[in-house]
Amino acid sequence: MIVNQLWQRWKVWGLPIICGILSCLILICIWEWVGFNPANPVTQVLPPPSKFLPVLFESDFKIGLGSQSASIYQSVFVTLFRVFTGMTVAFVSAIVCGMLISLSEWTELFILPVLGLIAPIAPIAWVPLALVVFGISNLTAIFIVFMGVFFTLTIATVAEIKRIPENLLITARNLAGNRFNVWRMVIMPSVLPSVFTLLRLNFIAAWMAVLAAEMTGLRDGLGSVVMTGRNLFNSNLILLGICIIGISGFAVDRLLLLIQQKFFWWKV
Repeated sequence: MIVNQLWQRWKVWGLPIICGILSCLILICIWEWVGFNPANPVTQVLPPPSKFLPVLFESDFKIGLGSQSASIYQSVFVTLFRVFTGMTVAFVSAIVCGMLISLSEWTELFILPVLGLIAPIAPIAWVPLALVVFGISNLTAIFIVFMGVFFTLTIATVAEIKRIPENLLITARNLAGNRFNVWRMVIMPSVLPSVFTLLRLNFIAAWMAVLAAEMTGLRDGLGSVVMTGRNLFNSNLILLGICIIGISGFAVDRLLLLIQQKFFWWKV
């Protein structure tokens, strides 16, 4: 019994970590092998990790020129702040709006088509409008993240409420005594895990949206690291920024998964 439990834990936690580390090491080794020959034209465009990683230490973990330079830690923090703020506001707003829409069939008939019309618009399409309205500021990136996930999450909230079995709602009304308790004890626990799962799946879109905003107008964040490398024609800096973006995005996705397992365990 104990051996079986240990094996199950190993399959859930240990095995994926080992396989993930091995796959990354294999990729790095292949990358280094391809870029080993300096005469290889690919090396000029895609320098191996041994070429662009030292850029961090040579620049004292700072990216940029003169007074406009920022530490890599600051760039990561600024981008994460923008993404988390936009996603949090979008998640709470979508839950509230979805529940308000579900209170009446007429609101669903009139509002859902509008949400369905706006939802497919790519987040990056909002960048020019956000720059005009908010200027070059954190509000621009937060607004773009919000617009990228809010409409999808609202539609999902309404759909999840409709999926709740009618007999369960009838039983809840008979036992709970009032409508508020039904929403608090039945509808909310049914809706939140599924909507949070969709939020986690939409994180990639939000991540790309905020990076696009940082590349097109904002002066700080991980997106600006890549743009600085482009402006300086520095392939090492571009690859460094891309790698940090990938690692940071993966870490946030794992964090969202842990939050989902911790706080919405009944539907994981």
